[in-house]
Amino acid sequence: MDQKRRNFLKVAGISTLAGLGATTGLGRLFEGAKPALADNATPAHAADNSGVKAKRYGMLIDARKFREDPSLGEKVVRACHQVHNVPEFPEKRDEIKWIWMTHFENAFPEQPTLYPDHATETAQLPILCNHCDKPPCVRVCPTQATFRSADGIVVMDFHRCIGCRFCMAACPYGSRSFNWRDPRPFIDESTKNKDFPTRTRGVVEKCNFCAERLREGKLPACVEACGDTKAIVFGDLNDPTSELRQMLKQNHTVQRNPSLGTHPSVFYIV
Repeated sequence: MDQKRRNFLKVAGISTLAGLGATTGLGRLFEGAKPALADNATPAHAADNSGVKAKRYGMLIDARKFREDPSLGEKVVRACHQVHNVPEFPEKRDEIKWIWMTHFENAFPEQPTLYPDHATETAQLPILCNHCDKPPCVRVCPTQATFRSADGIVVMDFHRCIGCRFCMAACPYGSRSFNWRDPRPFIDESTKNKDFPTRTRGVVEKCNFCAERLREGKLPACVEACGDTKAIVFGDLNDPTSELRQMLKQNHTVQRNPSLGTHPSVFYIV
């Protein structure tokens, strides 16, 4: 651990006393400030000053498609992790996850089913960062290493992260991972993406909605991995003509832990 991290952690208890979820102390100090962006954390689109309503990117996941074809789960996880140089640690306790498969009861603990049908009980569905409209992780980060960009994506500047893990404590979805070990030796060099930064020990990471791919006019890797199945649909929630909004209009969907008031940008057809 370098001196910068050590010095911060000596005084980090001040924020803890103020409460991780409170907009007081450090939370209020940084709230509303505009961070300087590193190259790896530049939003997919700059703020729109032309009078046109800004984008808010979101995602629709059709759990039925993943039940019908379980191989889709492996495809989306592999595609995401390869594009973002996610390490493959040998021990489960060190695991880094950007998108992963889990059972319905784990993804939606607030919607328990006493006697679930066989498909719900056995099948898995993908979960990831929800890119909330009101992200608690952003409010508690003392260095603005994580922030919500103009297009609604909750992104990270890995260089700013000091490893305090306040964001992990604040996230109600368990969508962030911490590098307890140096991840670089555990990245497959044969598939390494040299255009995306690798991380170091002591850094938090998570899904970024493939902001770097959006800048190039590409879809997120998980969406692309699904091919034409429409298992994952991505688009602008603020555009009523987008495919995403049309799908939301035509299907009953649910969000994870909506009662928390974070307003997730990820929706599910279950």
